[in-house]
Amino acid sequence: MQALHVISGDRRRKARRTASAACAAAAVRAAMRAGFHVGRPVRIGSVDGRVIGYNIAAYGRYVGAAFPLLVATPLGIAKCRAEELRLT
Repeated sequence: MQALHVISGDRRRKARRTASAACAAAAVRAAMRAGFHVGRPVRIGSVDGRVIGYNIAAYGRYVGAAFPLLVATPLGIAKCRAEELRLT
């Protein structure tokens, strides 16, 4: 029964969270390979910030698969995509 979450048609809640968590992990690894490491200064548009962590949320409005980076700015903490940021 535990192998059922591997079947693509399985719509159970646990299977969705497992797939979403795997996507979040892949997005975080891709951000790391792109150079977005913790402590790295970045820029969101014209606002300076610093990467403070990675978003590993598997469900909710801002899942880690879509927004893998956590950035501290003078305006607060933002969940961002790597495409929204520039390394400084």
